[in-house]
Amino acid sequence: MLATGVCPPSRLRLTARGARLRILRLRLVDASDKIRRILKEHGRLNQDAQTLPLNADLYEAGMTSHASVNVMLALEGEFDLEFPDHMLKRSVFESISSISAAIGQLQAAARS
Repeated sequence: MLATGVCPPSRLRLTARGARLRILRLRLVDASDKIRRILKEHGRLNQDAQTLPLNADLYEAGMTSHASVNVMLALEGEFDLEFPDHMLKRSVFESISSISAAIGQLQAAARS
């Protein structure tokens, strides 16, 4: 902070960047909580969705292709988005991380 009580511009940029990163992290945490809830309700997993690691293979955890369609529909409703055809593949719905990344891409594209 300068003697005038004002932060130098470089400090403001760092503060603003840090705030954006914190907001992004909060959105990701919020998104993964929603994804876990949807997986619990629609994924037909043989493991607790709340305790699965972010990179755990959901198909190995019991999700079937039919259940993945139900998960996709629930995600579209929850996040108010639509998965385009090129995202309708196993790898997108393979883990909480991959689902979260796909949702992040769709939300970023919708904002731009």
